[in-house]
Amino acid sequence: MLSVEEALERVLGASHVLGTEETPILDSLGQVLAEDVKSGLDIPPLDNSAMDGYAVRSRDVDTTGHSETTLKVVGSIAAGQLPENVVTEGTAVRIMTGAPVPDGADAIVPFEDTDEVERRKSGQDLSEIAIRVAPMEGAHVRPAGQDIHNGQTVLAKGTVLRPAEIGVLASLGLTTSTVIRRPLVAILATGDELLEPGAPHEAGKIYNSNGYATASAVVRSGGVPKVVGIAEDSMASMNARLLECMEADLIVTTAGVSKGDYDLVKDALAQHGQMDFWSVRMRPAKPLAFGLLEAPDRRRVPLLGLPGNPVSSMVAFEQFGRPAVHKMMGRPASSRPMVKAILDEPIYNSDGRRVFARAIVTKRDGVYHARLTGNQGSNLLTSMARANGLAICPEEVPKMEAGQMVDVHMIDWPEEVF
Repeated sequence: MLSVEEALERVLGASHVLGTEETPILDSLGQVLAEDVKSGLDIPPLDNSAMDGYAVRSRDVDTTGHSETTLKVVGSIAAGQLPENVVTEGTAVRIMTGAPVPDGADAIVPFEDTDEVERRKSGQDLSEIAIRVAPMEGAHVRPAGQDIHNGQTVLAKGTVLRPAEIGVLASLGLTTSTVIRRPLVAILATGDELLEPGAPHEAGKIYNSNGYATASAVVRSGGVPKVVGIAEDSMASMNARLLECMEADLIVTTAGVSKGDYDLVKDALAQHGQMDFWSVRMRPAKPLAFGLLEAPDRRRVPLLGLPGNPVSSMVAFEQFGRPAVHKMMGRPASSRPMVKAILDEPIYNSDGRRVFARAIVTKRDGVYHARLTGNQGSNLLTSMARANGLAICPEEVPKMEAGQMVDVHMIDWPEEVF
């Protein structure tokens, strides 16, 4: 039986970085740049004002021994306008934040350092303005190219696009980016007992929660889910459904990987490809199949066979499916953040497997605490819905006591906790 690390190494070894695509920048969040992005312009394109105020020549303002210096106002500039006036000796131009600094000016004096408010209250015009604070040369002036220079490599190949990077692309005037494409992940549930949500309930049947939970996990990981539906407990149905999956970059099945009479995923792998492993030393999710199917176009498509119990399925995808999707996208295949927390109740390990216990992490007096979500049965999907982390009991530890420090794999990072 493989360790978690050994199983992950094999899954990632069969997962390869995909090709590239040209994607609208609003659709590329979380994708990885496939090439360097160079700027074709300076940002800002011109020296501009960082404040609402007055553009002046700093040498014209001398408040030494005086309460203020009065300058003649020769114009006004709003953001998006080009200056029509030059600042010469004894003059100033009223300017808004972001507006280009007029020729001749080398500093901006904010409104609050002038007598503009008093002039407006007394009904005076703004043909003149009194400057009360002498500015340093360059004060509140944002130089052209301060952020980005023409020809500069702004974003490097391999960068994961976050909102900030997408904003940078937009600031360059770009509408698309060349990125590593998202993997298409085919999702196939198996079992005669399954019904699709929306169908009338039947005695002895259950609804296909695994397919929808897995599809959502694929989306959250950055992939594109293709929900194929349900394969019945026959090789004919399994083979027909698998054919529908073959265009995918990764196939994820749920159920059919244990030792029952109708656990057909392993048989399908044996018939149409190569089985790599089918159990991992972990709880939940011990029965986990992985191998490669040969597609009609001769591609070898990785297949990850998740267990049928819903919690086992979700934990297994978190540990193996999510890293595989990330690697295919060119992203680091690292796990989510880990925190150390004080256990509020014990974790039992009866059979020497690594236990991933569903837990609720909270912060009290600056310290993380982890309490279990209740009964840890792998069929109890609501116990996963209540969890924001998986508290880990190592293989060699038969019991972790309340009060011990435990590593928690955070599957969510709620703001109210952190």
